[in-house]
Parts: sequence; structure tokens; C-alpha cells
Amino acid sequence: MTGKALRLGTRRSKLAMAQSGQVADAVSQVTGRPVELVPITTYGDTSREHLAQIGGTGVFVAALREALVRGEVDFAVHSLKDLPTAPHDELVLAAVPVREDPRDVLIARDALKLTDLPSGARIGTGSARRMAQLNAYAAAHGRDVTTVPIRGNVDTRIGYVTNGELDAVVLAAAGLNRVGRSDEVTDFLSVDTVLPAPGQGALAVECSVRDTELIAALAELDDPFTRAAVTAERSLLAALEAGCTAPVGALADLLTDGPNVKEMRLRGVVGTTDGTTLVQLSTTGPVPGTHEAAMALGRELATEMLAQGAAGLMGERAQ
Repeated sequence: MTGKALRLGTRRSKLAMAQSGQVADAVSQVTGRPVELVPITTYGDTSREHLAQIGGTGVFVAALREALVRGEVDFAVHSLKDLPTAPHDELVLAAVPVREDPRDVLIARDALKLTDLPSGARIGTGSARRMAQLNAYAAAHGRDVTTVPIRGNVDTRIGYVTNGELDAVVLAAAGLNRVGRSDEVTDFLSVDTVLPAPGQGALAVECSVRDTELIAALAELDDPFTRAAVTAERSLLAALEAGCTAPVGALADLLTDGPNVKEMRLRGVVGTTDGTTLVQLSTTGPVPGTHEAAMALGRELATEMLAQGAAGLMGERAQ
């Protein structure tokens, strides 16, 4: 596959450009073609409202997808957690590369860990999911902390701590790793405390369903274990009829016995943002060998969570 440069559509943020640049290098290696980044501004980048107010679902990907459909770019890279769960008629998820660290992390003043935060501490996050779990953690451990809604890029969010406005902020480990700022992390939050967003840490590489040659080339970047895991997580999210900004956390991980992968465990949580009510369950099954099996694992856990009252805990239901 040789010829003119491939055009990669990406958001303009420093993080998006960094992760798209990494994918561009990998695509160049498998195709033998240069890849040029085409920065595109999305509605989610320009709006200053909180994500729940502007709909959340798809606000960071719609403009990229429109550029793909119009043929202005050849493929696009998204943070997979921003991708709506409903498939797009004209696009295909051609690759889900190996996942970065899916955990959330704390960046706090004075190198504090979550357990060290003093009474009255203010923690910034733009995520209802993080708020629900952090508030539940605080209540369970008799801690007096306040979660504060924030927006902005990595620099802006960390700036709230360095300028003294907040005691800590919660961010995704993957994003900080990709922009080379993981040394600023003061605490990696256990997934037993805060489950990440479905698909967190993974990237989605999309292209037109009609570009069969590019689909075949991009497939070389696909990691089957990552794809199975995020498919199960996103199936849970879809079955709960929850959008990207609903307070839903999910993580599928592989249970191993030495070098042998035995099973996949899927954990899910949904809760009220004040943390007073959480539904948190898990299920374990054989490692899904097909897309349908991974989807079934997610639907199975969603059914159990809905039976426990999960539907009444989500502020936003997907339309």
C-alpha cells in the first residue's frame, strides 16, 4: 500500500495531537505511506458548558466523523470513551490498539494521596462518574471532601491545583502518560475505589466502510484483547441506555494463571453523583472469542444492574 499521504483527522488539543501522532507513526509503518495530521475543532472543544449540559455523547467526535464522511480525511482517531455506543452506518471501527493504563489518577497539592486529603478538601473533576464514586468513597470512610465540576484541558485542570483553587484534581492516567506528564501524579486510584469510564485508556481508529484497503491495513494495529474488553464495557453502557456523561464506570480485565489467560471479568458501577447510592456488580466468563460474546457479557451484567435499580440512578439516558 503505497502512494500519497494519508490524512488523519484529530481534535486540536495537545492530548489528541499526541495520541494521534503515535497512531500516525504506527500507520506509516504498516502502510509505507506518510500520514499527515488534520486538526479539526469539535463542539466539545469550544463549548465552556459542562459536558452533561451539552449532551456529552458524541460532542468530541461528531465533527471528525463528518469530515470522514465528506472525504476530507481518510481516517480519524478518537479517545474511545468519547465514542457513542451506536454504530455509524458509513464508518467502521477499524482498529482498537493496545490499551494504555485505564485507571484514574489524583494530582494533589503537597504530593497528597487520596487517603491523605484533609477534611474540607476540594477535588475537581468534569465527570459525574468520578463524582459518584469519590463521594461514595468519602462517605464510606467518614471523609469530608467536596467534588467540584471543572472543564478544560490537562494544563487548565492541573492549574487549579497549582494556583491553590483546588486541593486536587482527578484525571485519566492514559492521557497524562501520552503527553509525558505522569510524573505529576500523586496517587493512582485503585479500580476498587473508582472504576474508569467504559473504554478509558483505549483509542478508536475509524475510517469509511468503503475503504477496504485502508481497513485491512489498520487491522494490523488492532489488539484483540483490548477490543474484547472495550466491547464488553461499551455493551454494558449501551444496555443501560446511558450516554458518555452518565455516572457509569466499567472495566473488563483478563484473569490469568501464569502465562495462560483464563477468563474475563467485567465490573460495572452506576450511582448518584452525591455518592449516596451505588449499584456495583461484576460478572466473569470465558474470554470472548467473538464480538457477539463480548457484547453478551456486557448485556448480562447490565441486566443484573438494572434489576438492582441502576436505571433510577442515571441523570442522563441516551436517546
